[in-house]
Amino acid sequence: MAGRERGVQLHFMVTERERELIAEKMAQLGTANMAAYLRKMAVDGYIVNLDLAGVRELVSLLRNATNNLNQIAKRVNGAGSLYAADVEDMKARYAELWEAANKILMELATLKT
Repeated sequence: MAGRERGVQLHFMVTERERELIAEKMAQLGTANMAAYLRKMAVDGYIVNLDLAGVRELVSLLRNATNNLNQIAKRVNGAGSLYAADVEDMKARYAELWEAANKILMELATLKT
């Protein structure tokens, strides 16, 4: 498409730092044509909007498992006894952790580059 065919002009202001960042990214791509670069990014650039609910759930599960492990460790150190129910509870909690981690990894694997 020739430049004369483009009849709509867009204008926007940037800070000096934003201008520097644009120049750095253009240099990384090996282009000096700012109009072409900005047009390409505006039309084909990516918008990243991450849903971090899975990560928050993973952190919550990890926090709960860590608290339970600390409680068990205190009891073992104090009373010298470890109960089979504690071991089973920890196994179940770690299974939940791995399930949440795998879910996040599967979602990340579907992201397009």
